[in-house]
Formats: sequence, C-alpha cells, structure tokens
Amino acid sequence: MLTAEACWLFAWTSALAATVWFVIIVVHRIFFHPLAAIPGPLLGRATYLYSFWFNVWGARFYLQVEKLHQQYGPVVRITPSEIHLSNPSNIEKIYYIGSRYGKCSRFYSAFGSGQATFTIASPDLHRVKRAALNPFFSRKRVLELEEIVQEKVYKLESRMREALAATGRIDLHYGFRAISIDVITDYAFNSCYDFLDRKDFGVEFFSMLRDLSPWYWYFQQFPSLQPLAMATPLWLAKWTSKTLTLMLTYEGACRRQILKVKADIDAGVSKQIARPSIFYQLLQPDASEGYVVPTVEELKCEAYTIIAAAADTTGNALTIAAYNVVTNAEIYRKLTQELRDAFPDIDAEMEFLALEKLPYLTAVIKEALRLSFGVAGRLPRTVPEGGAEFNGHFVPEGTVVSMSSWMIHHNEDIFPNAEVFDPTRWTDKDKSKALEKYLFSFGKGSRQCVGMSLAYCELYVTLGRVFRQFDNLKTRIKTRQELLYDDYFSMFHPEEYNKFYFERSAGSASTLP
Repeated sequence: MLTAEACWLFAWTSALAATVWFVIIVVHRIFFHPLAAIPGPLLGRATYLYSFWFNVWGARFYLQVEKLHQQYGPVVRITPSEIHLSNPSNIEKIYYIGSRYGKCSRFYSAFGSGQATFTIASPDLHRVKRAALNPFFSRKRVLELEEIVQEKVYKLESRMREALAATGRIDLHYGFRAISIDVITDYAFNSCYDFLDRKDFGVEFFSMLRDLSPWYWYFQQFPSLQPLAMATPLWLAKWTSKTLTLMLTYEGACRRQILKVKADIDAGVSKQIARPSIFYQLLQPDASEGYVVPTVEELKCEAYTIIAAAADTTGNALTIAAYNVVTNAEIYRKLTQELRDAFPDIDAEMEFLALEKLPYLTAVIKEALRLSFGVAGRLPRTVPEGGAEFNGHFVPEGTVVSMSSWMIHHNEDIFPNAEVFDPTRWTDKDKSKALEKYLFSFGKGSRQCVGMSLAYCELYVTLGRVFRQFDNLKTRIKTRQELLYDDYFSMFHPEEYNKFYFERSAGSASTLP
C-alpha cells in the first residue's frame, strides 16, 4: 500500500512530466513544425484552444480570421496544423472538380455523421457515394418535381396574406426556413414536416438545430465527448435536455421511416410507389463500381445533413434577399416592375424556367447568396501527396488548408463596396460570368452542395411569387451588428436579432420592433 508521501510524489512527478511534455509539444509547434515559418498568432500556432476559444465564446472565429489576414497577410497559420488563405486565386487550386484535397477528418468528424456523403473525407469514397445522390438532385429531377416547390410557395403566400390581414405583420425568418424544410422533406423523403402549416413555422425544430450546434465545437476539440452524447438514451435525455430529446425524437422518426422503406423494398412494394424517396434510391443496389448499399444508421446521417443544409443556405438567402429588397426602394421598384412585365396576370403560375430568365431577379438572388451564408467560416481540406505551394509558402502533404466564403465575398478587389447589397454587380452578362467563379455560397468543385439546383428553384419561385404578390412591404432597417451571424459551422442570426418582421407600407408609421 502506498504511503501518503509516495502518493504525493507520484502526483507531483506525473504533473511535472505532463508539463514538460506539453512544453516540448508547444516548442516543436512554434519552432520546428513544418508550418513554423508561416505567420500567425502565437497561441494559434501553439494550441488548438485558440480557435476553440473564438468558436465557443465568440461564435465568430470567421471575423477573427479576417483580422488575422489583415495583420499577417494572405497565408495565416490559425491552428498548429492548419493554414487559412485569403487570396481568391487559391480557390481553383483546392476546390475544383476531381480535386484530391480531401475533407479534414478532424474537422468534419465532429458532426457525428462520418459515413454521410457530406462529411466523408476520402475523395474516392465521396465520388462513389455522391454518384448515387446526383440523379436525385439533378436539374432534370428538380424540374420534374417543381410542383412540390410551387405548392409550398403558394402556402407561404397564403400565410402572409392571413397574417397581414389579421395582425398587419409577419415574421418571415422561420417562414423562409419552413419552405426549405417542407420542400426537402417532401421532395427527398416523401414525408413532409408541414412546418408551413404550423402557426410558428416549426420554430421548435429550428431552435433545436441552433441549440445543438455549439456542441459541434466541443466535439471537435474533445472528440471523446461525442460518442457519450450520441449514446444518451431517450429516457435520460428527457430528464436532462429538451433539445437533445427533440433531436433523438426526430432521429427515431427518421430511422423508423428508413426501416419501413427497407421493408417495402424487401417485400417488393417499392415498385408500386409513384414517387420513391431518396431512401428508396440509396437502398437499391447500384451498378457503379464500389457502391455499397448504406446501413440504416448511415442513411439517418445522410438525412440529417441534407435537412440541415436545406435550412441554412436557402433559408438565410431568402431572408437576406427579402430584407434588402424591401429596405431599398429602387431595388424594390426594379424587381416588382420586372415581375409585372413578365407576368401581367398576377395569378398566373410562375414557373422556374421562366423566372430564371429574368435578369434583375437573377441579380438579386446572386447578391443575396453573396451576402447570406450557409457557412461563412472555413472549409478545411487536406493537402494531398506531394504537398502544395500557396503565395510563396510550401506546405507538406497532410497540412490542413482552408478558405472561407465570408472573406471571398467581402473582397473589395472583386466586390467593391462589398458590404452594400447591389444587384447591379450581376446585371452585365460578361461581368456576372467573371464574378460567378468567386461565388462560394454552395462550395466549389466535387464537394459543391448536391442540392444546389433545388435551392435555386426555391429561391426563384419563392422570391418571384412573394414580390409579384406583395409590392408594398416594409421592414425596419437593421444595424450591421444585427445582421452578423453566429458561426457554429452553420450560420445563425443571434436570437435577439433573428426577427425579420414585414408589414404593408400603406397607413401609419411602422410598428416593427
């Protein structure tokens, strides 16, 4: 049996050994690491806790990274193993079709969806899994199922009319997100959540996504926490966390739906279904080389990432587009005039193919995508075999390199007066084409968002319909601070600023908060 002195000595030597080991690691990272010559903040070069601090307590590391580039230049070491780039020319070096820059597993594994197409690190495995998804989200498929989008947009229009007649105003922050969720759950899963039918547009679901999101940074910094959290049984979650309970409830419903689809396929029922869901497609054997039918757990992860992506990018873009149109009289006038000219009958159906030919509406959508963000922060990739050179700095294979849409979209050399919502940037065809290669809203290259065609359909049909029907809305002008996002990989307006009320402009002064 150890004496008290022996226990004390053991504890002291253990603490000393840990301290010495930590000092050795820090000294190596700062002075002898392959990235030692790349400038950056001392704490960022020494420890991952630097990025963790700004992610968790500030929720806006993307703004800190912007400041670091102003201080250190176009290449900055932001963690011991990661460099961030601000020069737009580097986009084509990393994010291109066929890129061998795989996703950083340390970063994306924190989602807890390691086998989902979105998070998979290997470019080869991603190619196989993405090939199975592509047909379901192709432009051809979107056009075939456009009536789903049209149906949801008509429903939002109806909700707007009812609210404006009853109370004189409507908050569209969750209304726009409800469109995205109802479309994707109906379109892809054949099991619509019907948030547009709920009085609050399903705010409970969106609050759940937001409340869970900060944990992403904890799971990234402390990976051992993740399996413990994910293994929490429902009965325990009910005692400890309403948010976790909701997540497990939605997961359970999704799992049951997948199991039903699998049972139908095994029983041969799937052949009788007029519009098979994405689960039917992915559970069928695929002829492409390397394809393996996913497990129920893998499909559940696939569903979660698809739904979350639908809520973020499209929902934020619709909100920012509507806000900026309504707060700028000249933009509002030009857009509504273009829609009236193209659709003289206010009750005419507004098809996607017709809407996407309208130059000013297209310009408004592109500018909304530039100034709204599904992901404003970094998109880390791993440098492949042979290493790479960026702005005069050579980095070895295995280095994590990242860029962010926030910095690209705010680059004054590309987008002068970048903070200003200006659709005229996109109205000249040649100039617009040149600028499009810097539009990073859906990512770029092989890992570009699989649902981009569907998202564009939603943007055109929703904004076209709303502004053809409502040409006299108004809303309170927000400050820059109110329009900034909190970054939990997905972007959220702070809860105190996430109300986007719209009311009719005729009559008395605005009562908007």
